[in-house]
Amino acid sequence: MAFVKGPLSQRLKIVHGFGSVAFGVKDLGFSFFLLIFYNQVLGMDARLVSLALLIALLVDAVIDPIIGNLSDRTYTRWGRRLPWLYLAPVPLAVMWVLLWHPPGGEAPGFFGLIVIAVGVRILLSACEVPSISLVPEITQDYDDRTTLFRYRFLSGWLGGIVMMILAYTVFMSGPDGLLEQEGYLGFAVFGAALMVLSVVGSALGQHRLVAHWPERRPAPFSLRGAFDEIFDAFSEKSFLIFAAGALAAYVNQGMTFSISNYLNVFVWQLDQPLIEGGPEWLTGLLGYALTLFLSVVLMFLVVGQMHRTYGKAKSAAIGAYCSIVLALAPYLLLLAGLWPEVGTPASSFAFLATLLFANMFGVIMMISATSMIAEIVEAFEERTHRRAEGAFYSGNWLIQKCATGLGIFTTGQIVAAAQLPDGARAGNVEQGVLTDMIIYYGCAGILLAVVAAYWLGRFPISREEHEARLQTLAERRAIAIDAAARGDVDAGTIVP
Repeated sequence: MAFVKGPLSQRLKIVHGFGSVAFGVKDLGFSFFLLIFYNQVLGMDARLVSLALLIALLVDAVIDPIIGNLSDRTYTRWGRRLPWLYLAPVPLAVMWVLLWHPPGGEAPGFFGLIVIAVGVRILLSACEVPSISLVPEITQDYDDRTTLFRYRFLSGWLGGIVMMILAYTVFMSGPDGLLEQEGYLGFAVFGAALMVLSVVGSALGQHRLVAHWPERRPAPFSLRGAFDEIFDAFSEKSFLIFAAGALAAYVNQGMTFSISNYLNVFVWQLDQPLIEGGPEWLTGLLGYALTLFLSVVLMFLVVGQMHRTYGKAKSAAIGAYCSIVLALAPYLLLLAGLWPEVGTPASSFAFLATLLFANMFGVIMMISATSMIAEIVEAFEERTHRRAEGAFYSGNWLIQKCATGLGIFTTGQIVAAAQLPDGARAGNVEQGVLTDMIIYYGCAGILLAVVAAYWLGRFPISREEHEARLQTLAERRAIAIDAAARGDVDAGTIVP
């Protein structure tokens, strides 16, 4: 049964969403800065770095089902999720600092990077999987679930954007910019503190609502059982359709985020002042960060109405198509010679204007896809008589991490194939290198967006089907309660 009957309070929406700030900090670091830090700052080969991060993601993806299963089976007076949210953040903060400040200040080596990256990702999963698994437990309402995910996405992006702005204006604001190694320590320490604050703060804010014994004592944990639940989840038709679309969407997102700093600096020269004659700190990179945040605010305002009008599946498909068209338009115009001179305010403002709406539609696609999982939980319960929120969200994490790792790996291959030299500086890279990078990125992006739109648009659970299923489950519970009162242990155990 849901923790909340009726409308969600504004306080609950904010407090629950705040827990996702930690994910935003981590995602920003891994997607935007980690590859360029280890490649251009510490001098590791881009292909080796991207391969190490891919391996770390694959290892983490295998661990995630165990975390989800353990979360579902945690049985304490504080409920199933809160113990994880209190225990994992501090070790996560320590590993986060080690990632950006390796012992000795030098690259830890291929296997060392894998170990540290795996540690960060596992501990982040121990925070995020239990937190996001609370969504279908808090409410069963189709639109309220979208609302909770809106706040989670807004908070996650806010955490990432805050870190991006501080990176560009405080931590890496010296003459070497993103190549300034010393700045990454401050970036790491501040991010670690923000992670702890968000996860623990969110848990404390929800404590009174969710801190009680679970309705049933779960079956004991077993390693085989953990993966059996994931395999069972993948036998759910609606989850398979979601997974096919989400896989392509996550690969695209991982590739786009990890290549962004390369494109922003070397193609668009956003490290230049945004306004001619304006302050030096007001660069295009700062404008980029602010534009991303504004795009998420726009998403926050429109995604609810899109879901009410079109449903989650069609909204995801619309988001995928609109995002890729708007994202690639500036590059096509640039290659066609129809774009203002790069590095000028006219070029930077025009690029940021298209980015505003491209990213808005991209986030609409992602939030629509993520919100679909909550409806799959009840479909699974109807079929199996079991709820497995943690299993489904860890299954989603398995997909996301494998796909994101593949996206970052793809960026590493694009950078290597384009033959971008180590230690390159904006304005000093041959145009042929930049053209190759754009073409490789554009072709991969179009293919992935089409696949994501095709499958997400075919997600089969509509609002009407979800509401009918809730009615069926409510009737089943009523039969079970009545049977328990009459001592009939077998009643209510057969699907109506």
